[in-house]
Amino acid sequence: MNGWRRIKALILKEFIQVLRDPSSLLIAFVLPAILLFLFGFGVSLDARQVRIGVAVQGSGAPAYELASAFMASPWFEADLEKDPRPLEREVLAGRLRGMVVIPQDFSRDLGRKDAVSVQVIADGSETNTANYVQNYARGVVSSWSMVEGIKKGTDSDFGPQLLSRIWFNPELESRNSLIPGAVAIIMAIIGTLLTALVVSREWERGTMESLMSTPVGMFELLLGKMVPYFILGLLAMLGSVVVAIGLFHLPFRGSPAFLLLVASAFLLAALGQGLLISTLAKNQFIAAQAALVTGFLPAFLLSGFVFEIASMPLPIRILTRIVPARYLVSGLQTLFLVGDVQKVLWTDTLILLLLAALLFALTARKTVRRLR
Repeated sequence: MNGWRRIKALILKEFIQVLRDPSSLLIAFVLPAILLFLFGFGVSLDARQVRIGVAVQGSGAPAYELASAFMASPWFEADLEKDPRPLEREVLAGRLRGMVVIPQDFSRDLGRKDAVSVQVIADGSETNTANYVQNYARGVVSSWSMVEGIKKGTDSDFGPQLLSRIWFNPELESRNSLIPGAVAIIMAIIGTLLTALVVSREWERGTMESLMSTPVGMFELLLGKMVPYFILGLLAMLGSVVVAIGLFHLPFRGSPAFLLLVASAFLLAALGQGLLISTLAKNQFIAAQAALVTGFLPAFLLSGFVFEIASMPLPIRILTRIVPARYLVSGLQTLFLVGDVQKVLWTDTLILLLLAALLFALTARKTVRRLR
């Protein structure tokens, strides 16, 4: 009888402890809801409304009718141009995932029933999306040809041939796009956990308060905490790139200078996020959980590493803009597969630096508030 009372008392005590501990309630109820929401709405292996360009070089009704078919397709968000060169620049910059080129003599050759072809160019840096672009384009051309054949009373052979071409990753090797993204995910975990755990340990032991009671300024303190882990993170990044090139034989078409630039900007943001977590949590266990939830999961789900951002709903796409790993994935895939596309790399770097500045400003503000 006494044993049963003790068991009931222990159970009651644990329930009270759970109710008093917000982190347990967050892990039990909030985290599953967030993950279910992300997997249900934000993650999709289907690519919808893929951004492509359609270049109509010639004139004539058939050429523009085919272009209209691409514009009306629910699978594409198409930009129409006369000259393919602006579209090529957009594909190179990563803003378009492919382009369709309708040749100058398309309408004339089609009217004569001569052999006619339509070129489809896909961005191979996203292998799944490149396959979708080819297959969706083939479906649009096939449907349009069938409708036109019925209108003209011709046989099933009516219509243009589709000529596919893949840029940046002609073999469509998935690891060529996955490994740069995997490096970004690894760095997101390392960069956030390094500072989150080490600094929260000092909060637990009380050494952080002792250190901040000295004449050391806030900027000096943050810089002193950041520099060692910045160097470690940069070495880890360089080691990962060497392994990717040497072991997996990935091409690296960019320059080491831009690699260091993008990696440094990302590490500043990741380390700033870790410092902010450790300042708010001041507990190693909670800091580790927070680092995984805010560092690893968004980096894996919302960076474009596995799932195409363009296929996500608008609110999720907006949310991805504050995920630092998104810009590192973009930068590394550009450096490995395309080269020094300065507009893309500078944009990614500047956004990462802006995020880093915001995170360090929040860290400094919260740290001062906690000690007052």
